[in-house]
Amino acid sequence: MNTRGKVGFAVVGLGNIAVSSVLPAFAHCKRAKLIALVNKDKRRAALVSEKFPATPVYSSDEFEKCLRDPGISAVYVATPNSEHVFYTVEAARAGKHVLCEKPLAATVAQSTQMVEVCRKSGVQLMTAYRKYFEPATVYLKQLVRRGALGRIDTIHTSFSEIYRPGTSPAWLLNRAVAGGGPLMDLGPYCINTSRWLIDEDPHEVSAFSWVHDKVRFRDVEEGVAFRFQFPSGIVLQGSTTYSAAISSLMYVQGSKGWASLSPAFPFDEERHLYGNIGKGLFHRRFKIVDEFAPEIDAFAAAIQDGRAIEPDGVQGHKDMIIIEAIYRSAKTQQSVSVKYE
Repeated sequence: MNTRGKVGFAVVGLGNIAVSSVLPAFAHCKRAKLIALVNKDKRRAALVSEKFPATPVYSSDEFEKCLRDPGISAVYVATPNSEHVFYTVEAARAGKHVLCEKPLAATVAQSTQMVEVCRKSGVQLMTAYRKYFEPATVYLKQLVRRGALGRIDTIHTSFSEIYRPGTSPAWLLNRAVAGGGPLMDLGPYCINTSRWLIDEDPHEVSAFSWVHDKVRFRDVEEGVAFRFQFPSGIVLQGSTTYSAAISSLMYVQGSKGWASLSPAFPFDEERHLYGNIGKGLFHRRFKIVDEFAPEIDAFAAAIQDGRAIEPDGVQGHKDMIIIEAIYRSAKTQQSVSVKYE
């Protein structure tokens, strides 16, 4: 922590999400402070720091030097997926806590290493799932938790957007870097939010994927649909694609009623929650809020108070295991049992 009582952060990776949302969020944080920026292109880091004052700035090659700064207690990793493991492991071994963008890694092997190194190093690892702090999704979870919808029977979830060359990051279509296509980019929202809402992990998945544009999507899937079976009997139907207009949905159906949240996942749109409980229709509107500051502050509070954080790295690792099972099912055209150990 720095002298003002706030947890000092270095932000690694200055792509769209960092510049548009993560860095501005520090101005709204009560427990966290932006200390330094790290980027492959140091000149870009210097330019960004003019808008978001944070000195010094470091190139990726200088990350070790950055980690020696005693004012930095935590690192926010916002790089492409395949780079998460390097920065997380280096930060953890230097005694720095890590808040890592989703998905936690590009492969299960990488996420396994990240969780283990952070555990051995005695530092916190948090997966950046902002839905845990977003009012509309929190309200939906409260409906489920208090039994307002009755026994949950079915969940439907989806997240889609159109991949636009020249606008969308090129690395999203590179399997070695991204780990996959829309399932790795958009799918974690569907998967993790559903698990969190019902506090269960699926034990069986089935899936199929598709590619219509074989030139553009020669390395990753264009879309994928999946089905989860949970131990309680709950069934989830989900899908994600890079070839449909941006849309997202969380629909929960129970014995006493249903609730539907849409848009469910983007952070720059108002949310609308519709439902019917006991033959009483309802509609709640949730205004746009900063979803990143509460997430960062929650992590900083966990560091300051010495308590566990939710969602931690294990939750991100479980999602990677589920994603791997989805890909395996889509490839084999068979149902796959999900093993978490």
